[in-house]
Amino acid sequence: MSNAADGAQSAPGHCPGTPVHEPGLLKNTQLAQYGFIALPLAFAGLPVYLNAPTFYATSLGVSLTSLGIVLLALRIIDAVQDPFIGSISDHYSGKRAWIIVIGLLLLGGGFWMIFNPVATAPLAWLAASVFICTTGFSVVTINLQALGGIWATTTHDRTRITTWREGYGLIGLLFAAIAPTLLGANAAPEHAFKLLSVFYLPLLAIGGAALLLWLRTAQIARTAAGHSGAGWRDVLSSPWRRQFFAISLLNTFASSIPAVLVLFFIRDRLDAGHLTGLFLLLYFLSGAISMAIWQVLARHLGKVRAWALSMAVAVVTFIWAALLGPGDIVAYAVVCVLSGLALGADLAVPPSILADHIAQTRRQPEASRMFAVMTLISKAAFALATGLALPALGLVGYHPGEPMTPALGISLSIVYAVVPCVLKALTLVWVLAKESELSLDRAQPPLLEKL
Repeated sequence: MSNAADGAQSAPGHCPGTPVHEPGLLKNTQLAQYGFIALPLAFAGLPVYLNAPTFYATSLGVSLTSLGIVLLALRIIDAVQDPFIGSISDHYSGKRAWIIVIGLLLLGGGFWMIFNPVATAPLAWLAASVFICTTGFSVVTINLQALGGIWATTTHDRTRITTWREGYGLIGLLFAAIAPTLLGANAAPEHAFKLLSVFYLPLLAIGGAALLLWLRTAQIARTAAGHSGAGWRDVLSSPWRRQFFAISLLNTFASSIPAVLVLFFIRDRLDAGHLTGLFLLLYFLSGAISMAIWQVLARHLGKVRAWALSMAVAVVTFIWAALLGPGDIVAYAVVCVLSGLALGADLAVPPSILADHIAQTRRQPEASRMFAVMTLISKAAFALATGLALPALGLVGYHPGEPMTPALGISLSIVYAVVPCVLKALTLVWVLAKESELSLDRAQPPLLEKL
């Protein structure tokens, strides 16, 4: 399909640029069936990348240097393989249920392997198990997002789809943050992590079964067997998609910097490392609660404008973190709650915008690849933030865990809070300047035309 068609062709019964306020057609039970799998998917991330390295270093004696090298290599592989997973999923879209089953088996098997290591060659075992686990995670995640994107429904319901999915994901993050502590309260670390894997597998099985049952009755836009639409060059050739993906990359990069530095900021700048779990709980809980608010705002303001509003909320609330210092616990808790409000829109609105684009341009055969790009953007942004933020602080003399001088404290605050807010503000200006091009459900003139 030509690029011109991407910008002009619309779904039957809808003209781009006109108001879209259809009532929701999907039942909450359908959305719950579809979205619940996001809970065990999100749950897996923290144990794999945060708890597993500590477990292998302390209980199995693996060196931190070796762990760092192996995990970095695995992260690169994990990101690079996403486009291939998207292509395969599109090519065999008629067998998507089997693809999901394979992904679930890889994810569950790899997760169990990570926390049930063999006594010999633990580093090799970790590398193999993390590769299996993350591959399964990517397979399920990409297909889950693609199915949500091609679920035959209204533009408002597409926001409900992403809201339910990402809401369950935030609940999964909350569980993952507290589960190791609860399980380890009365057990040695090696037994606690084994219990974690035993707890995780039934949760994953329930989520997988719910998703497969939903898939049997869901109205999914299907393509001919073996048809995967155009190639990668055409998927990325649309001016709308290039601009949307570029904005998403900058926005996600801005959000990834504080995600990389949050543990250091809480421990070394606020001197409140013992409250890390509480701060994260407040942030993610605020994001989960805000999902319903952003769903309403997206419906009445338009999705692009709601997304822009969330960026403004993030900047206005998070910039205050730069002014905080040792002992400012209550103030930082307030920042976590208020900035967490923007998280809900960041997670739910962009996938819904992309789903609208797929529906209006009838690009369902390439849905998996388009959402694979979104997954790749998320991983690339986090890797970029890690590769730039930490070395930048190292250049000014910051060493995690060591006493902070006033100058180093200011440097950490600038990189943690000011730089992300500047990047987020630039993204906001970009979105407002291109609102008329990005909007697919716009009912009013672009905001900048009214100023």
